Amino acid sequence: MRFYARMRFMVQASPTSPTFSPLYRQIKSLIVQGLESGEWRPGEIIPSESELAERFNVSQGTVRKAIDEMAAENLVVRKQGKGTFVATHSDPRAFFRFLRLVPVAGGFEPSESKPLECWRAKAGPEAARMLQINIGEPIIVVRRLLQFSAKPVVVDEIYLRGDVFAGLGLDVLKDWQASLYSLFETRFGVRMIRAEERIRAVAADRPSAELLGVTEGSPLLSVERISFTYGDKPVEWRRGLYCTANHCYFNELS
Repeated sequence: MRFYARMRFMVQASPTSPTFSPLYRQIKSLIVQGLESGEWRPGEIIPSESELAERFNVSQGTVRKAIDEMAAENLVVRKQGKGTFVATHSDPRAFFRFLRLVPVAGGFEPSESKPLECWRAKAGPEAARMLQINIGEPIIVVRRLLQFSAKPVVVDEIYLRGDVFAGLGLDVLKDWQASLYSLFETRFGVRMIRAEERIRAVAADRPSAELLGVTEGSPLLSVERISFTYGDKPVEWRRGLYCTANHCYFNELS
């Protein structure tokens, strides 16, 4: 009843009103609220289109349009003959969404995360601005190497909201065998929905050159990323240096 009452309230807006949203977008918003609240967890199946249509008292076509948009945004995954599932970072198909490095020679090469440090700190002006928190609020800082075929390719410095990732430590990072985002999702209930990246060319300084096994001054890619969870809430800010001697940053545009 709570969902239905809310839906009836929202659709009263006029198509010319600044607050007007198409009905399927309103249904999408309600489904996303279910994902955010944990009603349907990553990897779990969500109700069928007909069940959701009955729940929200709308047509099945409206629900289908909402699900189509959610699938396009990688919030859910349709599996032929099985149903629609909440997207998860544990799915191998999600690996390439947030790591766009591929071998120059082609093919796929698995990566291995090697945590170096993890400590608690207070947010300075830049971290506070990126994570949308107050200066001085707790954050967690992680430094790690990302290796391909046992060779270091990326050095990351990652800033996380301390209130969201309380309990994260170097021992947890070292014990985890899958991707960092699957750790965040499984251990802390935080799923990264989207990210913004800024990329520029830089020269390797001495510390990064030593970690990556290149000469000081070698060309590197600097990749700065802000990652968001549900509600467009930034929870991670990272700065990575990428060695592109044998790898390139790949993106497909359509």
